Order: sequence, then C-alpha cells, then structure tokens
Amino acid sequence: MQSVLGTILDPAADKTLMTTLTITLAMKDMLPVPLAVIILGRDVLLSLAAFYIRYTSLPQPKTFSRYWDFSIPSAEVHPTYISKVNTFLQLALMGTTTISPVLPLDLTASLTGFQWVVAGTTIWSGLSYVFSKGAVRVLSETRKPKSP
Repeated sequence: MQSVLGTILDPAADKTLMTTLTITLAMKDMLPVPLAVIILGRDVLLSLAAFYIRYTSLPQPKTFSRYWDFSIPSAEVHPTYISKVNTFLQLALMGTTTISPVLPLDLTASLTGFQWVVAGTTIWSGLSYVFSKGAVRVLSETRKPKSP
C-alpha cells in the first residue's frame, strides 16, 4: 500500500536513522567529521529544498494548515538511482563501522576507502537532484497525481 504520508514518513525514518548513526559515530571518533558534515549537509540541504518546493508549489491559498495537509499534493519527488545506491552504501558503512571494533580483523584501510566512496556518492546523489529532470515534478493545480 502506498500513501502520500508514507512517501514522507519512509524517507524521514531513513534520514532519522542515518542522522543518529552519523552523529553518534562521529562523536565516538569512528567516522571522520568531514564525512559526517557531507552526509548531514546533503540531508539538510535536501530538506530545505523540499520545504521550499512544497511552499512554492502549494496551490493558493497558502496557509500554515494547508502547507502541512498532505492530502493536498503539490509536487512529487522521485529518488534518483544514485540516491538509492548512496543510501545502501551509507547504511553499509554505518553498520560496518559500528561492528568493526569487535571484529578480529583490522578494517582501518578498508573503512577509509569505503568512507571515500560514500563521500563521493553522497555528493553525487545531492547533485543528481539538482541536475536530474525527473527527480522533482511540480503537479499542476488541475491535475491529480497518478494512482499506483
């Protein structure tokens, strides 16, 4: 089943998990602060863009209650392929980093390489929303969104 609220809550839950893991691992010196800044910065910028797009695409009248009424769709956001890959790689990095202290192997070199890959895909993912034509689509006031 798919709903407008579900399309908002699912990514929000992913971002909450990623934010918590990123901050916690950076505070424990298990994740480099510059990488944490890249991950969190991308998410903050995408969130601000989402708020802006919601406001500019919301049909008149633009009120606080209508802004938060998700039964009034105003735009569709479709995750890009690199964004899906990036989410997987970020979660894999966080999981590997979390368990690395209890593993009998020294993963320092591997984790450093993995961190560089995640930094690259995180930046690429953020830019993909800016430059991809199909990532964000503003809905017209007269047209209803497609039903699944």
